[in-house]
Amino acid sequence: MIPISPETATVLMFGGIILGILLGYPLAFSLSGVSMVMGLLFGGTGVFDMFYLRLYGIITEYVFLAFPLFVFMGIMVERSGVTERLFGSLYLLLGGFRGGLAIATLLLGVIVAASVGVIGASVVMLGLIALPAMVGRKYNKAMASGTICAGGTLGILIPPSVMLVVYGPTANISVGELFMGAFVPGFLLASLYIGYIAIRCALIPEDGPAMPREERTVPWGKKMTLLFTSLLPPVVLILAVLGTIFFGIAAPTEAAAMGALGAMLLALGYGKLNLRNVWDTTFQTMHTTSMALFIAVGANMFTGMFLSLGCGDVLTNMITGFPLGKWGIFAFIMFILLILGMFIDWIGIVLVMVPLVTPIGDALGFDRLWFAMMVVVNLQLSFISPPFAYAIFFLRGIIPDEMGIDTSTIIRGVLPFMALIAVGLILMVIFPEIILWLPNTMMKR
Repeated sequence: MIPISPETATVLMFGGIILGILLGYPLAFSLSGVSMVMGLLFGGTGVFDMFYLRLYGIITEYVFLAFPLFVFMGIMVERSGVTERLFGSLYLLLGGFRGGLAIATLLLGVIVAASVGVIGASVVMLGLIALPAMVGRKYNKAMASGTICAGGTLGILIPPSVMLVVYGPTANISVGELFMGAFVPGFLLASLYIGYIAIRCALIPEDGPAMPREERTVPWGKKMTLLFTSLLPPVVLILAVLGTIFFGIAAPTEAAAMGALGAMLLALGYGKLNLRNVWDTTFQTMHTTSMALFIAVGANMFTGMFLSLGCGDVLTNMITGFPLGKWGIFAFIMFILLILGMFIDWIGIVLVMVPLVTPIGDALGFDRLWFAMMVVVNLQLSFISPPFAYAIFFLRGIIPDEMGIDTSTIIRGVLPFMALIAVGLILMVIFPEIILWLPNTMMKR
């Protein structure tokens, strides 16, 4: 074993990760490769025992079983056809208002978020269903694109969110508690988005024209019947999953299994449950889960090596030593996570950075649940922050050229929503009960 100072090891480990990513290696291989090299050179003979224990811990973590089940549920809901019918009913109900289609898209995004919980699936689903309708009604293309990106990313915040499933054991926080803490912030952001659309279209009617009267001459009773029948199935599915968690009937893993079964029954009810859909859903679930597990393994090796070499103390002392004060240090951490979110998948950020920054939040005296939710909402901002934003490129990838929407148009559309997320973060700093009220009420923390 070669002796090395913690400061040098910190530089080498972070530098190795950055070099690996710049050279084009997948994040999982960069993390595990740097960890193996540092372990062989500086870790001593016990490093492989440490790697083994960490790998064993990650693959036997019971709550992680919820990850593939929630992914399966989300993909199956996407394929069931329920969202097309729900958007159609919201379209009839709100189309007569200025900006009504955009508001309907955001409401659909909230419902989809609570049923799907995956960014890519939500953005693509909303893009395929809602964007043609808005463009066809002469909506402002930038506003329509931004609405879809913002509404789609709510899926990673509003429970059941796979990000929260991964975040919980990583930060040693109950997943059920995270679910409760995420509800009000998720609805707060959705409300800010809807308020922005309503005000903008009231001031600039051509950005979101109302549906012509002759196209919405449907009896009120029929509209409400369509809304009720299309809304009931996903609401029942959501209650089956979240209700069992919130009322202590089942743990998140068992609730996720109920959700997967419920999604299949939903697809059966809409006539979309067939061998092809089951096979495709299972394959996509295996693909997503395998990717997440590779990153989880690499991240656990990295954090184990990082902490064993004393780098965690170096990072904590460096950040807390900045003459910025408590809130200045907090803002610095949020800024670093925002920048990382533009370049690295959220799984890597949660599994690598959360174990490192959570002790810093504890040292600064922040409530751990509040700090966790601020990180999650901040990552929501990073998903739509150009130039490297996952939501933007998910949407751009499904837009046909004849629509006349390029990447710059989408970027112009997301800028107001970025500002609204920043407003939401500020409100959660000023009023921490936005995050803590529901968990305190339900769990008597």
